[in-house]
Amino acid sequence: MRGARELAAWPRAGDPRGQAIEDDIMGRTILGMLVGVVVAVAVIMLVEMLGHSAWPPPPGLDITDPANEAAFAAFIAQMPLGAKLMVLLAWVLGTFTGALAGAKIARHQTAAALLVALVVMSGVLGMILKIPHPGWLAVCGLVLPIPVALLAVRLVYRRNMLPKV
Repeated sequence: MRGARELAAWPRAGDPRGQAIEDDIMGRTILGMLVGVVVAVAVIMLVEMLGHSAWPPPPGLDITDPANEAAFAAFIAQMPLGAKLMVLLAWVLGTFTGALAGAKIARHQTAAALLVALVVMSGVLGMILKIPHPGWLAVCGLVLPIPVALLAVRLVYRRNMLPKV
């Protein structure tokens, strides 16, 4: 481990090791972002599958077929509160685990976690625009990902992660 004085003076101008450190920092941040998004999507899919097993769609309704959007919108409107809370739980838990995984890997933890939150928010927005959801669910789905991602960053924050240049 280098002392504080060495880190403050290193890398010197023209030192090729400085570029290697910057590349490593950027590479780990990009990897953290990618892993975080993949983890978030996987967790959202898993929790929503659990929700579909507890509250299955009506027989004959293919939720993947775009021709059934009206029937799917009616199904969403008639879902019990527990099923709607399960959808919200999927969005929040997916954001949290994805942001946690991304922040754990990335050197720029906040950037990685916020990117995960923005990807989840864009998915929520797309779903809300495509199929009407209750207002409270839409607001929670668009407001909660950022604070949840910042909470994940707070749990893994490493103060002296970046070298002082």
